[in-house]
This record gives sequence, structure tokens and C-alpha cells, in this order.
Amino acid sequence: MRRATGKSTTFQTGWVVTVAAMHWAHDTYSAFLTPLLPAFIEKLALTNTQAGSLAAFYQLPSLIQPLIGYWGDRRDLRYFAIISPAITAVMMSLLGIAPSYAWLALLLVIAGCSSAALHTVVPALTGQLSGHDLGRGMSFWMVGGELGRTLGPLIVVSFVAWRGLESTPWLMTLGLLASAFFYLRFRSLPGNLTAQDREPHQDSWWQTIIAMRAFLIPLAGLLVARSFMQAALTTYLPIYMQASGASLWLSGAALSILEIAGVVGALFGGTLSDYLGRKRLLWLSLVTTSLLLLIFIQSQGWWLFPLLLGLGFTALSAAPTLMALVQESYPDRRALANGIYMALNFAIRAGIVLIVGALSDWLGLRYAFMISAVITLLGIPFILILPVGSPEKAL
Repeated sequence: MRRATGKSTTFQTGWVVTVAAMHWAHDTYSAFLTPLLPAFIEKLALTNTQAGSLAAFYQLPSLIQPLIGYWGDRRDLRYFAIISPAITAVMMSLLGIAPSYAWLALLLVIAGCSSAALHTVVPALTGQLSGHDLGRGMSFWMVGGELGRTLGPLIVVSFVAWRGLESTPWLMTLGLLASAFFYLRFRSLPGNLTAQDREPHQDSWWQTIIAMRAFLIPLAGLLVARSFMQAALTTYLPIYMQASGASLWLSGAALSILEIAGVVGALFGGTLSDYLGRKRLLWLSLVTTSLLLLIFIQSQGWWLFPLLLGLGFTALSAAPTLMALVQESYPDRRALANGIYMALNFAIRAGIVLIVGALSDWLGLRYAFMISAVITLLGIPFILILPVGSPEKAL
């Protein structure tokens, strides 16, 4: 592989693909939780709200992502990336033998810490390797994650169907091997790409967050609206499918269909936003996803599967666009800006997952999905007031 260069404005394809592969390896394991929720509900007699709260435990460490990003802008980033697939693989593979709700929560918090580190600093590294094609770089990064989230449910539900829920610890082996491979590969990554090539800002991370408020407030509003749709589709979809009569395997397969389409959406979303504009891509994504979700809950049978393809494409196409928007707004503080974005995103989603779970326990999943689709449209005004350009110049 060609050696990466620190100040290149070109798109360094080999390195970007390697980082995307790391994201793929990690998120294959992080995708184990959702398809196993019906099994945990049956094994431990959990309510929908309790099952949804397990995702919140995984997302809890996102609250420290701004601190991780603040540190990551000043330190070598590569070792955050190398160890994360191994830690997440071990914790997520142990879920099948967890004897109680508390043990599930503990394993998920540890896995969440690993995920928080990876998702804070490695997108910043991807941005540095992408040159002027930032949207394209974020698309590659997101494609890696979507491939992992596509394969993860299929792998775990197939393995459980074959060997049983208690056999999942065997699955950690590939994650350990992946971290060993990335250690050998990333040793040749030059230091000026793994720590910001500049004098560090003197502001504390908290002062920086306050200075970013004009950007963060509308961003938070947009994330709240999107999180209702994301919670419905990525957390409660298998439960919805099983409640509609599908098997555990078919419920997990539905999630993988959604993620397969998400791979395509992620690949094209960020790249198209380089040409069409970030805001245009975002509001198109919100409108089409909301409409498709409303159609989905009125449909049944095999019609659900083409609708899942459409939902995956439109819902996930916005993710690389948002990441590109955040990084181009604060190019000298990529890891911190990305950490703040990820903290907001994960923390908001954790709360919304509980709200959607409570709605489903109260009104049923169908009405919870319907409400989520309508609330998603409320994100459009926040897109319109997002600042354009680089607010960092004012910091």
C-alpha cells in the first residue's frame, strides 16, 4: 500500500479503504444486539422498554466522546482504532451467555466505550486521508459500517440457529484476528496523519463546545427528529417483524436487508452531497424516509422487503453527509467536532429509543412507528437554519 501523506489534498484510496475495513470489522460485532433482542425478551422476560434500554447502555459512553475527541486532536489516533474491534468482539460475543439483564448492561457499556473511541477519532483520520473529497471519504467510512451492520445480524442469528444462544462466545475469534491484522497494517501510517499537524488550541473542550453553539443547536434538533426514525428501524424492526409473525431468522434478515440498502445509500449519499450540497441531500432524505415508513406500516407480506430496501437507502444516505458537514465546519478540530457530533447523536438516540419503546408498550409498535415517521419531518426546519461554511473562523 502506498504510504499516506500528511498534507495531501488528493483522495488516498488505499488508506481510506483500510480504515473502512476496520469500521466493517468493528460494526459486524456491534450489530449483534438488535437481532438478539427477541431472544433476550424470551430468555429474561423483558418488556419492550427494557429491551430498548439495552441499546441505551451501549450508547451511554457516547457522553465522553467530546473528551475523547479533544484528546484525539492532540495524540496518535491509530491505537484507538486498532484495539476497538477486539474489545467490541469479545463483549458482544459474550452477550449470549449473560445470565441477567444487569450482565447484559455491563457488557454493553464496555463495548460502548470501545465503540465511542473508534467512532470519535477514526472518522477524523478518514477525513484527513480524503483530501478535498470529504463527502466521498465519509461515504467510504459509512459503507464499512453498513457492511458490518448488514453481515452482523445474519452471522449471529444464523450461528444461534445452528448452535444455540449460549454458543456466541465462539464468534469473538475473528474480531481478535482483525485487530492483529490492523496492528500490522497501521504501523506504517505516518505520525503526522495520526495527530493534528498544528499548534493545539488553548481553549478547553467545554469552551469550544460553547463557541460551537450556533451550529450545535440546529444540529441537535435535526438529530432528535432523525432519531425517531432510526430507533424504529434499527432497534425495534426485528421485534416489529416477529410481532407480525416472522421467525427470529427472518426478523434478523429484515434488518440485514435494511442495512444492505444502507450500504448503497451511504456510498452515494456523501459523494452526491459533494456536488448537490449537504442541506439538499439531508432534507430529501428526511422526506422520503418518512413517507416510506408510513407506507411500510400499512403494508404486509413480501411488499415489506422492497420497502425495506427503499428505507435503508434513504435513511442511511444522510449519515455520511452529516459527518462531512461537521468536519468541514471545523477542519482544524476534526476529532473534537466529530466527538461532539457523535455524543449528541448517540445520547439523543439513547433517549429516543426509550421513548419509542415506551410508546410501543403503550400504543403498540405500529402506532409507535407511525408517530416516529411524522416526527421525522420536524427536522426540516433545523436543516434550513444550519450555518453554511466554516464557523470555526469565528472561534
